[in-house]
Amino acid sequence: MIDTSTLPCLLITGAAGALAQQVIARLRDKYRLVVCDSRREVSMPEDIPSYRVDFNKRRFEDLFKEYHFDGIIHLGRIGSNENSREGRYNANVIGSQRLLDLARKYKVKQTLILSTYFVYGAHPLNPAYLTESAPLKAAGITMDLVDSVELENLSTIYLWKYPELNITILRPCNIVGPGVNNTLGQLLMQERTPVLMGYSPMMQFIHLEDMASAIVVAFEQNHAGIYNIAPDDCVPYQVALSLCGCKKLPIPSVPENMPLLLAKLTGRELLPPHLLDYFKHSATIDGSLFSQTFDFKPRYSLKDIFAHYKHLKS
Repeated sequence: MIDTSTLPCLLITGAAGALAQQVIARLRDKYRLVVCDSRREVSMPEDIPSYRVDFNKRRFEDLFKEYHFDGIIHLGRIGSNENSREGRYNANVIGSQRLLDLARKYKVKQTLILSTYFVYGAHPLNPAYLTESAPLKAAGITMDLVDSVELENLSTIYLWKYPELNITILRPCNIVGPGVNNTLGQLLMQERTPVLMGYSPMMQFIHLEDMASAIVVAFEQNHAGIYNIAPDDCVPYQVALSLCGCKKLPIPSVPENMPLLLAKLTGRELLPPHLLDYFKHSATIDGSLFSQTFDFKPRYSLKDIFAHYKHLKS
């Protein structure tokens, strides 16, 4: 039996998610883990304390007092397909600011924050590959991504203002794979998947397990900064659907509100309204800085990723 009493103590947020579960499995023998989630109680082995807690409530600070965290892996960002706009803002922006303030107050040595490539925005004038220095345009395109951009801006301010927090911000491409329940994961699982007529933007995908490995290596090597995470290859959206065994459901793309009108008529959300631009225009990211800094290379190819979704339909 491993004596964990002398190991560094880490807080991992967003413990209910498939990605957090993978990260926990990789770190549990190296650290004393405490996990929490604001959405629901998460069942964990006896040696890993688990809490359902609102970051904006007093109970959250009690965890810092009790466990004296050495590091935080903040995976608890509420996705754009979860909760209301106000609920996401309270959790992602106000809640994350409180987390960072508590990290300062209790002298946490390192913090890793999971963001998303959505913050760049999908735009017809985007370059072929967006680097970390590209402007974050998503908030100007849709109000439903304001919280994601605000979380980024907040994290970046703390990154430069409080270097003692050793903040690492990760902006991954589309995370997919077993157990992933985000927008792209849901679309790839469908038998008939919506496509906007006349559009097939280039997209990037990273497997859940590769993303978990990327988080672990970024935390353990501790090079503070902002990093895109994406493989070298990308694929048109409609080609990805074909490789996943999906049948395409064409949706007229004009007028602009046509997908929303069809969703109301059919009683089914065909494509998330706030992400429509990402199914029209590419927002591919350059992941070379992360790959070079952390000597990281994904194990799963696009072929491996798409084979999983095709197998689900056989």
